[in-house]
Amino acid sequence: MLTDLALVAAGLALLVFAGDALVRGAVALSLRLGVPALVVSLTVVAFGTSAPEMLVSVQATLDGATGLVFGNIVGSNIANILLIMGVPALISPILVSQKGVMRNFVVMIGASLLLIAACFFLGGVFFWTGLLFLVLLAFMIYDAYRLGKAGRIEIELEEGDEHMRPLVVAACILGGVVFLPLGAHLLIEGARGAALAFGVSEAAIGLTLVAVGTSLPELATTVMAAVRRQADVAVGNVVGSNIFNILAVFGVAALVGPLPTPAGFLELDLWIMLASSLLLLPFIALRLPVARLAGLAFLTAYVVYCVLALGPRM
Repeated sequence: MLTDLALVAAGLALLVFAGDALVRGAVALSLRLGVPALVVSLTVVAFGTSAPEMLVSVQATLDGATGLVFGNIVGSNIANILLIMGVPALISPILVSQKGVMRNFVVMIGASLLLIAACFFLGGVFFWTGLLFLVLLAFMIYDAYRLGKAGRIEIELEEGDEHMRPLVVAACILGGVVFLPLGAHLLIEGARGAALAFGVSEAAIGLTLVAVGTSLPELATTVMAAVRRQADVAVGNVVGSNIFNILAVFGVAALVGPLPTPAGFLELDLWIMLASSLLLLPFIALRLPVARLAGLAFLTAYVVYCVLALGPRM
């Protein structure tokens, strides 16, 4: 069991560092090639920050561990709201300040409902469903680009990316390309072993251990922003991440292989994902801060959910 947990830790570490290196290198290369910062933010950064979830899901699909795919994506979406919004809110109230958050919130709910419908009526996410997800993602990116050009949504990039030296850019991209798949492989092997050791399903491990692990970069970033009293973009980032997790990660993984719905997801996990997403509605619609009491409630709900997720699957 210790070996499996060590593999999980090593895989997560590689995913975090390789994913960050790939994003920074790709952003710097794109800016050097003259690609507008708006386009870079909507494509390179968005896909790059979803790279850990995507690589884990694709590798798990190839290995036949489809429970890990569902667990990783659905669990990450739940963790993004209840955990990543909950912890920073205990440090500093989180405000909704980004433009276009309500528009993206509606897209997130729509994507969640589409995923639930696919699982209910089709029994999972398959090739043509994945293709539909990617087409919808392309439309969403185009719409965000159009609104960004008009100044109706806010786009930010890390300072200094455009000044990165060519050798550093190449090293970052190469390191990301090499170590992301390796990290995904180690994480999956460790997660499958841990599932056997703990006597729980792969889906349960995906919903908890893997989901939290692949969400750690976002959690660390949001916590540090809260410490600096700058966590006002957290809601918009969480909403955008959840959209990409469903449309991009599920979409790409479904092109690699079929993803039948694991046991228990239609009875519990997908509905928890939808319910936790809807929890953001009053904060976004009324521009209310996510204060400490709300953060504590989010964290309590997440702990309860993890207990339920690690229980027997139907």
